[in-house]
Amino acid sequence: MKMDKNVNFENSLAQLEETVSLLESGDELTLEESLKAFEDGIRFARLCRQKLDDAELRIQQLTEDGEEPFDGLRDENPDQV
Repeated sequence: MKMDKNVNFENSLAQLEETVSLLESGDELTLEESLKAFEDGIRFARLCRQKLDDAELRIQQLTEDGEEPFDGLRDENPDQV
């Protein structure tokens, strides 16, 4: 399985799902093939986690920089902008 650090979250998640399906399918994989697939799955899972963490950090930074909260307070208090 090809590992590319520059792939996006969706592609990484698809590769992770494919790897998990391969391991769960019960197909006759050798021990070495199973270990390689497991290692690939761990790498894809870590890459997905990092992308999610990066997105969460960006959202936190945007909302801390004076952005309006997304909790509906604006609708409750139309005089406050």
